[in-house]
Amino acid sequence: MKEVKISDVIKNKVPDIKLGLISAKIIFKKENPELQDAVNKEIERISEIPVENVKEIPQIKSSREAYKALGKEPARYRLSAEALHRRIIKRKGIYQISNLVDSINLASVKTGYSIGGYDETKIEGNILFGLGKAGENYEAIGRGKMNIENLPVFRDEKGAFGSPTSDSVRTMITEHTKQIFLIVINFGGHPNFENELNEISELFKKYCFGKNIEIKVV
Repeated sequence: MKEVKISDVIKNKVPDIKLGLISAKIIFKKENPELQDAVNKEIERISEIPVENVKEIPQIKSSREAYKALGKEPARYRLSAEALHRRIIKRKGIYQISNLVDSINLASVKTGYSIGGYDETKIEGNILFGLGKAGENYEAIGRGKMNIENLPVFRDEKGAFGSPTSDSVRTMITEHTKQIFLIVINFGGHPNFENELNEISELFKKYCFGKNIEIKVV
């Protein structure tokens, strides 16, 4: 499993933060009807939530507070978990991509955490969770070039590759991915985190044929 550290600047401004790490050998499938049924059940559940209540979901609320503490406006740089909830409530559903990406989205809407999902073989060396540098950007999935200055970002030896807002194309999951690396971002230090990580790992066992699963909290 990759080593992940949280920078002092983030620890000082968001002292309760915890990161859940999950590494697993998986099998890519374009479709999984059982998984889609599980996603549809979550869509039905979340559709009943008033859109103004989304920001009060504890995991999303603490994530928004963390962004504000770090100097970023959460309404402008929407965290992925909040964006998924809002998309569902607006009756836009969730894109069906693959069993890997769909399982990440399912885990995110079930728990309220923003989750980075990466092809572990594309990450160079160890990882630091810090802030984007002045003028820094990367090619974000589905968004084109994204300004990541002062956003909380994950970086390896080659540079920044992911954030709670949107991950980069460089380390994205594809049909060739065989080893997945998840980073579950618990900005508020919410309890029962290890149990939630175990539940997420079970989703990957069930829908992605996950094996050799490792779980760690930092």
